[in-house]
Amino acid sequence: MADATARHDPYQDKLDSLTDADLAAILAELRRRLKAPEIAAAHTCIRCGLCADACHYYLTNGELEDVPAHKLNLVLGVIKHHFLPGGRRAGGWVGARKLDKAVVREWVDALFGRCSGCGRCTVNCTSGINIHGLIRAARGALAAAGLVPPELQSTVMTAVEQGNNMGIPRDEWLETVDWIQDELRAETGDPGARIPVDEKGARLLYTVNPREPKFFPLSLLAAAKLFHAAGESWTFSSDRYDVTNYGLYSGDDSCAGLLSGRLVQAREDLGAEVLVLGECGHGFASTRWEAPQWLNRRFGFPVKSVLEVAAEYVRQGRVRLDPSKNKKPLTLHDPCNLVRLGGVVEEQRYLLENAVEDFREMTPNRRNNYCCGGGGGQLAMTRFAKRRLAAGRLKAEQIRATGAMVVVAPCHNCIDQLTELGKEYGLGTEVKTVIEIVADALVLPRKNA
Repeated sequence: MADATARHDPYQDKLDSLTDADLAAILAELRRRLKAPEIAAAHTCIRCGLCADACHYYLTNGELEDVPAHKLNLVLGVIKHHFLPGGRRAGGWVGARKLDKAVVREWVDALFGRCSGCGRCTVNCTSGINIHGLIRAARGALAAAGLVPPELQSTVMTAVEQGNNMGIPRDEWLETVDWIQDELRAETGDPGARIPVDEKGARLLYTVNPREPKFFPLSLLAAAKLFHAAGESWTFSSDRYDVTNYGLYSGDDSCAGLLSGRLVQAREDLGAEVLVLGECGHGFASTRWEAPQWLNRRFGFPVKSVLEVAAEYVRQGRVRLDPSKNKKPLTLHDPCNLVRLGGVVEEQRYLLENAVEDFREMTPNRRNNYCCGGGGGQLAMTRFAKRRLAAGRLKAEQIRATGAMVVVAPCHNCIDQLTELGKEYGLGTEVKTVIEIVADALVLPRKNA
């Protein structure tokens, strides 16, 4: 693993000491996850190379190991050897490979270290193979043997054990909310402005990335300002507010389902009509699209991105925006899990077209935009940081080509990566959320104290 540090690494020891039971656990989980249709589809790869041209890792590094078809074949080779009739006899003639320590190391390096799960390879696959889905299934098989890179696994377990992935105590969260409420009253000039917590019967339950209360509280203020201007009935939960779900990245469906299930239960306990997900790409994909499968239930209530809610406010005239308040040239990054894999494509554009004077699209954009490199758990896995920043060069070049001074990203993983890319490649850009830009453009009637 190219980015691993020279110091002693217990994770490497674990990979060196795999047992037959570990290998059996990986195979059992892989067999459970992959049914005949997925296995059959994986065999339809025609080696056209379009997935290579779609992958930001390959386009920046040019290494064979970065080609999505190569990653696919790492998994497919094991499937052929262990699951398909004749695979063991034909062996290398059909690309079959027995799962052993060396193969597991290749899996870890390629599937965790060279993939952000962005899905661009899948969208561009001429055979329609769900490449990123197969990679996640293989990550889940590694998770079954306790082989998720420890930095990523630690993030998952912090959320599971402490209620949010930053480990924020409940009293600290509530203190932050109180402080933001004071700021809201100051900004709006309304001494009655409130940030409700655990308010039963509110229309919206709003969930956030814990990085906001920890490091970016102004993002919380922006959302509160928007809801206040719209006269919305909304609430936070005091203990189940974390929209993030790193179980999506680790491949561990049990943890992923538990984390999304907390939000679903909070909505039910509070009697909210709509579960609103803050600006988090993978958090949106997890709870909006994956959670019904993880929890084995169909949701009988709407699950929306805050971008969809904000766009409704503007369309309905519930809020007014003044684009002259945002004069700097601005561009928009499309988070993979929100846009390409999530379907929220135009709402953010509608908001920015109404909130800024100079909005410039990247090329390519929308579902074909390049991944910034921050997804797939890459920000958590410090052992692959050098590779992550190198693969982000493509995104940095996209941004530079727009000439924008502000980059907007409706996802805090993306924001962290884009901030690092700005420093790494000298972009000199500000990075903000969409709702922050919208809040800056709000026209608020001021009230006297």
